[in-house]
Amino acid sequence: MGGVSAEPAKQTRRDQILAAAAELFARHGFHGVGIDDIGAAVGISGPALYRHFRSKDAMLGEMLTSISERLLDGGLNRVAASGDPARALRELIRWHVDFALDDPALITVQIRNLANLTDPDRRRVRALQRRYVEVWVETIRKTSPEVDEPTARAAAHAVFGLINSTPHSAHLDRDQMAALLSQMALASLSGALPVPGRVS
Repeated sequence: MGGVSAEPAKQTRRDQILAAAAELFARHGFHGVGIDDIGAAVGISGPALYRHFRSKDAMLGEMLTSISERLLDGGLNRVAASGDPARALRELIRWHVDFALDDPALITVQIRNLANLTDPDRRRVRALQRRYVEVWVETIRKTSPEVDEPTARAAAHAVFGLINSTPHSAHLDRDQMAALLSQMALASLSGALPVPGRVS
């Protein structure tokens, strides 16, 4: 795969459509965006979108499924590559912070639009989200074995809330915000649970 693998993957037209739709859904809501709006954002007619997606519902379903798969795969990979639970927890925090800061529109769409999915897509996305939460729960409990499962799950959701609510802040640049969010997330867990590696 030589030198080619070092090049960033070029966005396909399908990727461009999903990225534009995510920005529009985040800004105006799923029901506030029409097919023509999405087409205009990528320079094609609304009806031409049907060559790529059968409906706006299908677009949202693929978008949220893809987000959930990326979060899960990234979380699993970082835990597997970590040498100990405390490091795995820090890597999970860093991964979620990076995702939230680099793809704020996707985070917004994920939070606001689960109810707008078709039933099959909603079941698929919820199953992926549950698996991602369990990665956090397992890691928190390995870091603090005395923490019970409900507490670890509640703590994971609290950290998601902290990280997901702040990507749009314009007060700090991206790297400063990433450092702040990572420190706050780990400090919140360290303060509430007996987690090693407290932020100094």
